[in-house]
Amino acid sequence: LLFPVSNLCGKCRPRDTALLQPSLNFLYWSLHQTTPCSQQRAVAVLLSNVSLLELLQKVLECTWLWSPPSRPAYLSSEDALLCSGWLLVASLLLYQHRYNTEVHQTLSVDLTEVLNAVIFRNKKPILLLVSIMQFLRAVLQQNFSSSLLVIVGQNTAASATQPQPSSLQDTALHPLAMQQVFSLVVSLQNLLVHKELLLSQAVVACLETLVEYLYVKNQDVALHVASQPWHQFLLFTLLSGGQKSFLQPEVLRLMTLFVRYQSRNILSQKEISQIIHEAAEANIAELPEATSCALHLFLSQV
Repeated sequence: LLFPVSNLCGKCRPRDTALLQPSLNFLYWSLHQTTPCSQQRAVAVLLSNVSLLELLQKVLECTWLWSPPSRPAYLSSEDALLCSGWLLVASLLLYQHRYNTEVHQTLSVDLTEVLNAVIFRNKKPILLLVSIMQFLRAVLQQNFSSSLLVIVGQNTAASATQPQPSSLQDTALHPLAMQQVFSLVVSLQNLLVHKELLLSQAVVACLETLVEYLYVKNQDVALHVASQPWHQFLLFTLLSGGQKSFLQPEVLRLMTLFVRYQSRNILSQKEISQIIHEAAEANIAELPEATSCALHLFLSQV
């Protein structure tokens, strides 16, 4: 079915939302709900379909064109199609890298537009925001070096008007700039305060990947980002949801991040001991699987 469905997508225009929406969803789940052997073949089929990739290119570009001043409160058919497009591209990036699949057509994405979508949000629906963050995670995990993707809108290393330390940091973090990193971190923190489950999971995952990327590029910058005092207020806000609120998976993963990068000004030894004590009193057998896994990672990191 991958052949006819992917060929059908390649013959569509981005405005054919009624047909494209289920088609792209089918391609997405075909990649995820299959055996590793079949998955590798599925990736090869999709990446060899040039017309499909050209269609995906147009769909991604529509993200910046279909942004009316007043979006409806519900997820429109156009926004739903954009979600499917970003999620499918993120998956293709992931699996192309995993299997080193041959690429017949590259995709071009403006990095500044992607970052601004998260930083400024502009009333984008939560699901679309989550989908774009999934894409951002994928490119961060691959250090912006995927053979499937061409990044445009990159920051030039240094302008003569910038002070030298900033120029050196921007060069180390290329194609990101320090200002973009801090703006992104602040926006991710603000999004976490909303306490929307799906959004919180995506934000914490994006924050984890961002700090890992920074740590590889420049350890000082990564440690500086991980130890921002605002994180402490953020953690206090997330833990103010009542008893045992620290047992939320995304909160545990956030605390694991602070422990991993030794942010003692955010999470002290006393607080860690208190968390371990409260975890010991919880009924571990009744915890959801996501919480158990997050707690295991936290304790292992400690």
